[in-house]
Formats: sequence, structure tokens, C-alpha cells
Amino acid sequence: RRLHGRFLHITDMHPDPFYKNGTSQSSSCHRNQPKSAARSGYYGTPFSECDSPLRLTNLTLDFLEKNWSAEIDFVIWTGDSARHDNDRKIPRTTDEIYDSNRAVAKKMSKIFLSKGIPVIPSLAHVRVINAYFVSRVLNANLTALLQEYHVTWYVVKIQCVYCVDSLVIGPNTITNEFSSCVVTPILIVFCLTTVLRIWSSFIPFASYQVFQRGAYYSVEVVPNALAVISLNTMYFYDANKGYLHSLYTVCKFDTDTDSFSGCEYREPNDPGNLQFDWLDVQLEMFRSRGMQVWITGHVPPSSGNYFPECYYRYVELSLRYQDTILGHLFGHMNADHFFFLDAKDLEIWPEAASTGGESPLYDSLISDFEELCKTEEVNYDNYAVINVSPSVVPNPYVPSFRIYSYNITGLSSTVVRDIGRDEYLIELKKSKRKHSRYHHGNPENNDSECRKEPYRDSWRCKLKQPWHSDSEAPSRRNTLWTGLGYAQYTIPNLLEFDEKHEAEYRLEYLTFPISRLDAPRSEEGAGAPPAVPMRNLPRSLREGDVRRSKYTPYEMEDLSIGSWVELGRRLGEGKEEKLRRRFKKYMYMGGEEG
Repeated sequence: RRLHGRFLHITDMHPDPFYKNGTSQSSSCHRNQPKSAARSGYYGTPFSECDSPLRLTNLTLDFLEKNWSAEIDFVIWTGDSARHDNDRKIPRTTDEIYDSNRAVAKKMSKIFLSKGIPVIPSLAHVRVINAYFVSRVLNANLTALLQEYHVTWYVVKIQCVYCVDSLVIGPNTITNEFSSCVVTPILIVFCLTTVLRIWSSFIPFASYQVFQRGAYYSVEVVPNALAVISLNTMYFYDANKGYLHSLYTVCKFDTDTDSFSGCEYREPNDPGNLQFDWLDVQLEMFRSRGMQVWITGHVPPSSGNYFPECYYRYVELSLRYQDTILGHLFGHMNADHFFFLDAKDLEIWPEAASTGGESPLYDSLISDFEELCKTEEVNYDNYAVINVSPSVVPNPYVPSFRIYSYNITGLSSTVVRDIGRDEYLIELKKSKRKHSRYHHGNPENNDSECRKEPYRDSWRCKLKQPWHSDSEAPSRRNTLWTGLGYAQYTIPNLLEFDEKHEAEYRLEYLTFPISRLDAPRSEEGAGAPPAVPMRNLPRSLREGDVRRSKYTPYEMEDLSIGSWVELGRRLGEGKEEKLRRRFKKYMYMGGEEG
């Protein structure tokens, strides 16, 4: 197998076996034929709350097999391969979740793994025990109820059992299936008894024990050179707090549920903390070996998505290992966007008064980008970039996927098994880091605030390790393994297609300039493969001497932190109104915020 310098990021397929063409959108596209024109489409229903018909999932994977499976090096698959549980007349069952994930995994294995292409999935929402289960705990025979849900349980201190998405610690038997089951930091252990291991072909044997414990793991996609770390973000996701509150209420726990948050410093065995401890060790190990890493997961790390202490730990690790992490790739939001993790997020300031409801995503991002413009010189040591890919499911936008390209110039051989011994790579690893210095928020402010009770036990007051930032690292400068850009594909007019007219993915936009399409990938890299194969470009870009195109709105030189900050500043300045309009259009796929 040879490297092509490209990989696929696909997320949130949400196949729905009950989807029916021509049905009512208000029924989750499951039944009824409305008199109005608001009916479900043959390949899916864009800008709706309906999930994907199986034919859309199959069409997408078939398209990737035909057009991209011979052109990529690995697949990042950030989860959600079952329908949403949003139809009370057809409740989603545990067996259905497993069957859906099993079917998608089987097809992914056939298309990619059979060709030697690694597939790295991430755990997403698997809410196998819902509020209905919790509400019945106190009013039913507990043993019979657990048997009904195929659950075995072990009481540690309190006889009450729950499952919140996959917020759990193993080892246990649901991790043997594809996700993880729970030992809560609070008191309880239970396991879903299943047999098959849906993702067993994707998880390296060396990572299997860790995966069983918590559904997170790492894969060396290019041995001794390039790795992908797949996180279980369900440990960090603060939307689980509501389910925990329901559990506490039903089970009458003598605990203040409002004070619950993941990753608390005083809870070293909290599943989120255990995962961050593992991530710290992984990043240090890869750094010591001179390797580069992509971090992936389902729910993107933001202060709005993560428990506060989980968010602080993620930000700190991202900045501490900036010279080792190439980028952060996530899904879940279904909207195309990027944002920054900032060292300022670790500073402690008095809590600001609430100004009301949350701003729309676009407005919030533009506000953040405007803040970038207030400083003439940006210290890139203080930033990490989060990329969120749009989804395959047309809920609430249109089907999409991304193909990333990355720098592989300088290698004497592109045969994967030989790259770890490549002389150019070995010389790069021997070179010393330019600098490694302590740089953490506002030390004076934190030192004073950390003496106060609300912050004394916050991770912001405990994280004192030096940060490894390097202006010559691949995350900062276009060199070997640096991300160069991505091509995003969509089905823009989904409702136009039917059984007689097959839907087809088309290029939506490129992040790089037109010159990158047929030019060498770096000044030193003559002869490197093109960023996008010509056959996968629209005709207008295959013609010679093209200097401007609607497909290249950003014209980013690469995906380094500096390039993303520059784009953020351009958006924040507001001088390029057309650029802002394009950014918003891509975010919402021509619709409104879902």
C-alpha cells in the first residue's frame, strides 16, 4: 500500500430503516402522506428533522468506493450510525442500534479495510437506556426490568441503574460490541450483555484492552510516523447532565445534582479524567517518538458542549502538545465551521452576568473572530484549531463529506511499511525542538484567584506542565505531514433526484487556491500527487489556465494554525463581505441555522 497524501472524514450518517419516501416530515418521515408539498424525498429530506434513508447511506458509501477508495490513506469516521430516537410510535431499541452500526461497519470494512485502508471510528450517541427506563425503575420488578433491557448489573452502593448515552467506564460487555458501558464515578456499575464486536476489525489488537475500558484508542495509520487518536467524547459532553439529573431524581440520591460536572479535579477516577490521563500519556509517547497525531471524536470541544473542567483539560492538552497535534476533527453539530481553542480560556475571571439566550452559531463565531482582530500580533502558541465537518444525514442541511490532503513530500518512498525507516523522516526526528517553554494563561491573575474557594480545585489551578510549541512543527509550518486543505462534497439539490435519477455528490468548495490543484505540494516537493485527482474535480477546474473560481473562496496556503488564524481575522474584520456570505452559506448549506 502506498500513501496518496489524502484521507476521508465522514460523520453522522444516521441511517433510518423506517424512512419512507413521500411521507410526512412531522412523523420523522415514517408515515402519513401530507396534502401539502412538505413530503419526504427519495434520497432524503434536506432542512428537515428526518434521518437518512438507507439508500442515501448506501449511495454515499458506493460513491466513495467508486471515486475515492483508491485515492486515500485512511478514514476518520466520527460516529452516529443509527437513527435519532425521535418517534414515539417507533421507539429505537438496543438491537436496532447494534444492527444499524453493524451494517455500516460491515460496508466500511468491505470498501476500505479490505484494501488495507485503516478506518478509525469514534463513539457517538448510543442512548440505549432512555428516560422511559429510568422512570420505571422504582415502579417495577428491578430484575425483570433489567432482563427486558438485556442488562446485567452489579450494585456497588445503591440499587439503581442507568445508562446515559455512553458515559461509562469499562471493561464490560458493551465495549465488546462497539461502545462502552458504565461504571460511574458516583457509585454504580452495570453492563449491557452483548456478544459480537462490531468494531473489532477496526481496533488494533494493542489498543483492545484500552478500548474495552472506555471506547477510546489510537491507531498508527503510518507506523512510526503518523497516528490518529479517537476519543469517546460522551465522557465530556455536558448534555448528559440532564439525564444524570433525571437519574438522581428518580433514584432519590442524596446529592446536589446542580453541582455535578465531569472531570472534576477531586474525582481522579471520573471517566473523563481517566481518559485525559490516558490521552496525556499517548501524546507524550507519540511526541517522544517524533510522530504526528490527528485527534478525532464526535462532539467538538467547546465551552458550550463540554463540562467546564473537561473543557479546561482538553484546551490545556491541546496547547501543551501543539507541536505534536496536527489538528482536531469532529462531527455532531452537522454544520460546517471551525473555531479556536485559546489560552485565554484557561484564565480565571469573575463570572460575567448572563445576557440572555445563546447567539446563533454564525454570529457567535464572527464575534470570536472579531476578537482576533483586536491584537496586531498573534501569538500562535496560544491557539489550537477545531474543524467540524458537516454530516451525511440531511438533518438539517444536505449530505456532505470531506477529503483532506496532507504533505508527504521529502519521503524517498511512499510505501507505507517503509516510511518508518525513511532517511528523511529519521533526520527530521533527530532534529531538536526549537523551543519548549512554560506559557499558561495569565499567571498573576490565576495565582490570586486560585486561592479562592470556587477555583482552588479547578484544573486551571493545577495544570503547571510546560507547553511544547514549535514554529517549525507541522501544525505551524508547511512541512511533512502538515494538513494542506480539504475538498468538500455535497448533494445540493437532493429533492430533485428519484428512482429514475440517481443522486450524485458534487464538489462544493476547496480550502486551497487553484494553484494547489496541479502544483507541487511544497517548494521542495516536485512530483508530489495533486491535492485532488483531476477526475474528481468539476469540468471548469480541469481546464487549463484557470485563475479564479467560485470553488476556491478561502485560498488558504495550508491548514496550519497560522493559516486558520489569518482566515479568522479576515472574517472578523468584515472588509470582505462576500467572504462572510460564503462562510455562512457553507455553514448552513443554503438554509438557516437548524
